[in-house]
Amino acid sequence: MKKIFDELSADMSAMTTKRYSTSFSLGIRFLSQDLHQPIYAIYGFVRFADEIVDSFHGYDKEKLLIEFKAQTHTAIEQGISLNPILNSFQGVVRKYGIPLELIDTFLHSMHMDLGTDSHDQKSYEQYILGSAEVVGLMCLKVFVRGDQQKYDELKDSAMKLGSAFQKINFLRDLQADYHELGRVYFPNVNMEEFDQEVKKEIEKDIEIDFQEGYEGIKRLPKDARFGVYMAYIYYYKLFKKIKLTRAETIINQRIRIPNNKKYSLFVFSYLRHNLNLL
Repeated sequence: MKKIFDELSADMSAMTTKRYSTSFSLGIRFLSQDLHQPIYAIYGFVRFADEIVDSFHGYDKEKLLIEFKAQTHTAIEQGISLNPILNSFQGVVRKYGIPLELIDTFLHSMHMDLGTDSHDQKSYEQYILGSAEVVGLMCLKVFVRGDQQKYDELKDSAMKLGSAFQKINFLRDLQADYHELGRVYFPNVNMEEFDQEVKKEIEKDIEIDFQEGYEGIKRLPKDARFGVYMAYIYYYKLFKKIKLTRAETIINQRIRIPNNKKYSLFVFSYLRHNLNLL
């Protein structure tokens, strides 16, 4: 029965999410139960593509990514894939009406990682769109359960929130991206001259995205709101920690929030949510 394979595929997406991201997994727990599987499926898909470009050293990454894109298209067209991650993802795409354009825009940004080690403003915005903003839109399709009117109302805020999260990831991972992968995401930034002034300009930009993204969280359906708010609180806490960290430290050390702090953030967020203090 295909049902068994679909359940196995969903389990693989959940396992992938939990193995790769404790913070993202924590946020998913506080969504409505029926939203867990589709968000796991989106994360699993995104993670596999990201692994190709970030981790599969010594292999033909471009060939693997091209094949992954072709397999994704085929899975969506046929409604099945022997790759459990893609099988799980295609089911969500078809059920919630996720546009193929969002998926291709995401994969284009992954392809940019193969040949782009620095960005100007235009390519930076294009990369953010594909790597973060459209992923936020995929999740939004699930959160509003395919309701196009609600999706259109919240679209801009979801994109801004995704953008804020990604830019914080860039700051958090500056050391690995620059020293290990040879990438500089922030536009027109010379890493040899990365200092407090440059860092503060980046942080101002993130603050604007955060403010606009937060307004959208308050208008999400209630059964999705708390999980997204949890992610927001985690990233804002990480952002505040990064802001208090010197530029020279950011370049040489990955900034983290310990797991025990993540759980205390949950308690605080739960109280605010239940008291309607968002």
